[in-house]
Amino acid sequence: MDGLTQHAPADLPHEELAPISRIVTEVAAQFPGARITLGEMGEAFGDRAFGLLILLLCLPSLLPGMASVFGIPMLILGVQMGMGRREPKLPRFIARQSIKREDLLRLAGGSTKWLKKIERFVRPREGFFISNTGDRLVGWLTAYSALMLILPGPGTNGPPAFGTIVMALGVVEADSRVVGIGVLLTLLGCIFATCVLGALGWMAVQALGWIF
Repeated sequence: MDGLTQHAPADLPHEELAPISRIVTEVAAQFPGARITLGEMGEAFGDRAFGLLILLLCLPSLLPGMASVFGIPMLILGVQMGMGRREPKLPRFIARQSIKREDLLRLAGGSTKWLKKIERFVRPREGFFISNTGDRLVGWLTAYSALMLILPGPGTNGPPAFGTIVMALGVVEADSRVVGIGVLLTLLGCIFATCVLGALGWMAVQALGWIF
């Protein structure tokens, strides 16, 4: 991956941008250079960094032609969040990875129709899913989703990734309702992916039995 935008589009004031575009603009304003590392983002955004990093790692799965397997960084972030860490601590080889400004501009405009519908209703809302317990739940579900991204399977990346994006968006925007919707979508997506991978594994075992 490679950075984010420095300015809001000329025809839209910052406050009228959809949440993902606004988040991207915010990160770009914080880091005006052409590239930004994941480690720098983690340090700069404190307790919002988990949601922000997970969101940026998952968004490429919605764009054709961009790599969608960011499973290992997501797995690490998810486990740390699930264990109750307030800020991420990335291994050096992951913290050094950088994001290009042009790619992040594409991410800001790459939301799917369904994600754009959800974005319209995002606003700060108190509730269980933005509590410490809710954060832990989001973390472990992110780790589960990351495993589904790491393991190859037809159609198994999209559903868990989409739910994780919704969860992360809710975390960044402190919206308990959106996090809750994301939790449900992620769980359903991961169950679907697990069933597909399980069926593929069963068919592989059966095929080996026929061969040998």
